[in-house]
Amino acid sequence: MFFYREALLAVSYVLENKMGQQTVAYFSLANDRISLSDFENKTEFNRFRKHRFVNEKRLKSYPAAKICRLGVDLSVKGQSIGSFLLNFIKSYFVIENKTGCRFLTVDAYAAAVPFYEKNGFIPLNNEDVDSATRLLYFDLNDIVK
Repeated sequence: MFFYREALLAVSYVLENKMGQQTVAYFSLANDRISLSDFENKTEFNRFRKHRFVNEKRLKSYPAAKICRLGVDLSVKGQSIGSFLLNFIKSYFVIENKTGCRFLTVDAYAAAVPFYEKNGFIPLNNEDVDSATRLLYFDLNDIVK
């Protein structure tokens, strides 16, 4: 984790228990974007942005923050810590919009896709439907409205 921070590629955060004796969860964030290259063709990209932006805001790419890693210790599994962290991350980027970020993205392992979907993430495309990981996104504008 330190290598990525030192190289200015990602930043990791740790959630500890009340006594600070145990790491119960962590997540890492990096800058990302959603762009034409994420879609099978230009038509799919245009469908994506048509539903989200007025003509003046149609760009070739849109700023995003990537959730690189998110992990919860098995000792606190089932206590909604993962959902708590996702809500914290969403709020972090919405409150005073610190980075001009519109989307959150995650390359979710196939087993974790239902967790992210339960927390409002949507598959970006159908190209990776049978892959080991799936590119999902969350539109932060959905919680601003």
